[in-house]
Amino acid sequence: MDVEQVIAPPGRTLAPGVVHDLVAHAYPSGDFGDQRVLLIIPDHTRTAPVGQIFRGLFQQLGGVTRAFDVLVALGTHPPMSEEAICRRLEITAAERQRRFGRVRFFNHAWDDPAALTTVGTLRAETIRELTGGVFALDVPVEVNKRLFEYDSVIIVGPVFPHEVVGFSGGNKYLFPGVAGPRILNFFHWLGAVITTPKIIGHPWNPVRRVVDQAAALVPVPKFCLALVVDPAGGLLGLFSGTPEAAWEAAVELSARHHILYQERPFHTIVSCAPPMYDELWTAGKCMYKLEPVLADGGELIIYAPHIREFSVTHGRWIEQIGYHCRDYFLKQWDRFKDVPWGVLAHATHVHGLGTFDNGVETPRARVTLATQISEARCRAVNLGYRDPASLRLEDYAHREAEGVLLVPKAGEQLYRLKDPPAWARG
Repeated sequence: MDVEQVIAPPGRTLAPGVVHDLVAHAYPSGDFGDQRVLLIIPDHTRTAPVGQIFRGLFQQLGGVTRAFDVLVALGTHPPMSEEAICRRLEITAAERQRRFGRVRFFNHAWDDPAALTTVGTLRAETIRELTGGVFALDVPVEVNKRLFEYDSVIIVGPVFPHEVVGFSGGNKYLFPGVAGPRILNFFHWLGAVITTPKIIGHPWNPVRRVVDQAAALVPVPKFCLALVVDPAGGLLGLFSGTPEAAWEAAVELSARHHILYQERPFHTIVSCAPPMYDELWTAGKCMYKLEPVLADGGELIIYAPHIREFSVTHGRWIEQIGYHCRDYFLKQWDRFKDVPWGVLAHATHVHGLGTFDNGVETPRARVTLATQISEARCRAVNLGYRDPASLRLEDYAHREAEGVLLVPKAGEQLYRLKDPPAWARG
């Protein structure tokens, strides 16, 4: 399947008619007659006009398919309510009951063995080859068993620079989107061991190779609509093809729009989390996307007065281990090896780079939370604290020349130095 694509002219976004025409051409109803089709979509933590694509696909296929259902690629995020899924799909309660009444909604259940099936194992020698020798162990590959109830799977989701796989999108909506814990814990920790700055914004890396190899074990016919969006969610480009080909085509456009190059690092960064990040597990992106321009010894403040928890799902583990640099865990591996590796990865991503020598941890820079999480809880997990009510964002605006950066909507655009240090080069 060749990639079909449309890209908006500079300074503009794609008109609905252009999007409709591509969807109609790429997914002709005659090719899907009497099929069972599963649409895999992201949850609410990604900016994208998913509803526009959903409507276009339903218009094409809803009347000719035996089933046209939706599975939310949660990874390990909390499940979404029916109402929240409707918001994600941009449909009203009345439309849900009438026009889309036969569409079934499903949440992925990563921690329910009954919801998963094993499709194979990536053997140690394969892992050694894919990771350049960083790891060599057998990794069982589990995926949501619902995939095998359908004749075709269509992945719909945006492509952004990403801390674990370089750029999101494509097969990432399978792994970790609808994957089981063993494979997702493994490759999240793989990315953390390599370190976030060496992964983020670099499309071809060991983690992406593992993800694509795992996806090759899923034999259901797979299609993908990869979206590149502006900060407001307008479509800059739409790419249709296999998950691998559509993703690769979208990456080039994403890199042009979502990577912002800076001349010099900043000693103070105020990184504002949008409401779609409702826990630090996702709001950590406000650190990941800005770590490359945070000066040695500087401070990054995650400003998110709406956030009250580190993680609904993983909070117990986070409060037990805290946030630390990679070597804090690696050099005490016997102590931490049984903690879920995905949690260890998150802890290093938020903390950022640092060293751990002779029992002393030295961070490269400091991370401070300005949230509803109390000072005591922040200090207990090795993060700084600021009362969000004490911050006047206007005090940080337009001070780039002084080494101060305010990012009003952080988490999806990657900031990178034009001349990056060695630790930030992929």
